[in-house]
Amino acid sequence: MAGITRATAPQHEAMEGFQGDYGEIEGYAIGFERYDADFDAAPLFVGLPDDRCQSPHWGYVVKGKVGFRTASGEETHDAGTAYYVGPGHTPVLYAGTEVVEFSPADALAQTMEVVSRNASAG
Repeated sequence: MAGITRATAPQHEAMEGFQGDYGEIEGYAIGFERYDADFDAAPLFVGLPDDRCQSPHWGYVVKGKVGFRTASGEETHDAGTAYYVGPGHTPVLYAGTEVVEFSPADALAQTMEVVSRNASAG
């Protein structure tokens, strides 16, 4: 049986208002993310189909809240909530939030190529 923690995650990403620690197990990316600032992340997804994230995610809100905008509206998940969001969304991040998220590694990697390029250009 494999496991990962924030401390043992091999990949670390940080930018103003965000910290993420990531690893992969059996084809799934596992992310421990913390948001220290409110942020509508939609501009980071420009260039993907419909300018939205194309990876599904399963997650758990440890504290705070996280939101997702889809073609059918916006949903928000508070602390203590497990969630699923399918392809075709953009995240809305809130200060003071921590989530643990699981995503198919291949789909996430394709999305993150565009997100990283947009973040570097911004």
